[in-house]
Amino acid sequence: MTQSKKTISPLIRTSTEAILESISDGVFTVDLQWRITSFNRAAEKITGTPRQEAIGRLCSEVFRCSMCEAECALRKTIRNGKAIIGRSGYIINAEGARIPISVSTAALRDETGTIIGGAETFRDLSEIEALRRELEGSSRVGDLVSHSPLMQHIFEILPAVAASPSTVLITGETGTGKELIARTLHELSPRHKGPFVAVNCGALPDTLLESELFGYKAGAFTGAARDKSGRFTLASGGTLFLDEIGEVSPALQVRLLRVLQEKTFEPLGATRSENSDVRILAATNRDLGDLVKQERFREDLYYRINVIRLELPPLRKRKEDIPLLTNHFIEHFNRLQGRSIRAVSGEVLSLLMAHDWPGNIRELENIIERAFIMCRDEVIHIPHLPPELTRHPETAASGVDIRTARELLETETIRKALQECDYNRLAAAKKLGIHKSTLFRKIAQLDISLPLRDGRSRKKVQ
Repeated sequence: MTQSKKTISPLIRTSTEAILESISDGVFTVDLQWRITSFNRAAEKITGTPRQEAIGRLCSEVFRCSMCEAECALRKTIRNGKAIIGRSGYIINAEGARIPISVSTAALRDETGTIIGGAETFRDLSEIEALRRELEGSSRVGDLVSHSPLMQHIFEILPAVAASPSTVLITGETGTGKELIARTLHELSPRHKGPFVAVNCGALPDTLLESELFGYKAGAFTGAARDKSGRFTLASGGTLFLDEIGEVSPALQVRLLRVLQEKTFEPLGATRSENSDVRILAATNRDLGDLVKQERFREDLYYRINVIRLELPPLRKRKEDIPLLTNHFIEHFNRLQGRSIRAVSGEVLSLLMAHDWPGNIRELENIIERAFIMCRDEVIHIPHLPPELTRHPETAASGVDIRTARELLETETIRKALQECDYNRLAAAKKLGIHKSTLFRKIAQLDISLPLRDGRSRKKVQ
């Protein structure tokens, strides 16, 4: 393809064409006007477009590829003469289906070395993508991702909780993803076509929060020139998420209790009650039971919102999720910023696994976002991390590598399984899907401490 036809023997040309027709990758060529000049059998199969219809047309009309605009790999190759290998994207086939592909490109030159067009091979990744989704299925619900046994329990009950009309209380430390859980519940619920409205109850003083929740009528107070709908009205037919509900004053708690009990509320300055057609999801990072004992939170309201309780574990108790979450955020910021960062280095992963994560998942997301600003390569390295993550002696980078990260991950996973099985090592081995002798060897190898009694025999562990 890189020489003129008069210098290529018919035998070589025939052999080349036979090879191109027999391979499973799609292959096509274009001239400098971007019109297709050749199109092999695999290209027909993947795109659903017959060869006779493709040849002569603009390649963008046939492929409708995600890279056809600013990120066209073939355009870059023809412009600078440099080949591109394994660029990911997708095309829209003749039936309108989205097909994930990887592409490689090369420039076509005549006998003088002048670029006269381009060649591209593309591979259908549909089966690989389906397998990836299947493997991720047990670790993903909506936008939630986790391998942790602590989170798997929540994943298992989430569809049933979402289908219920009952009020849900979501608890957990700041940054553990309480609003994301709430949004997932809404998306899985019968109310998913209705609005999802979130209110941070700790961000507003009482007077503003009351008008924000219930709205007001014109003339209710100075400056109220017209009616304003509150969040209960705006969320009608959908879900209202009350974040940081533990910050609500006792006076406002009374009004919330009435809405939950009677399904009605009164805007400020109104003379008639309005019906409330919303599902309430509440969240807090505080111990509401303790606030009840201190008489700072109404007991009747506590029991009203605590119908179903979802407690999110902090990231330090689910460190096995750090590699998964890191990849999730890398994919997210790649899409958001149009970047192509592939991964973090082994040293970076070691530091992430060793960190205590006081800010939980939100802190990890912020660190990856900062790394995207600092990183100009395809891999995030230690210099791209914030100083507070790298300056502590216990997380120093000297001597850490991918093996260290893997050992930290294995240690956390085994420790969690043992705890959940009450340190019954046979049950833990079954839960982990490994032989009991492998588990015993790993416990010794990773120096995992065990209690004096296990959960099977209640006898002293030897």
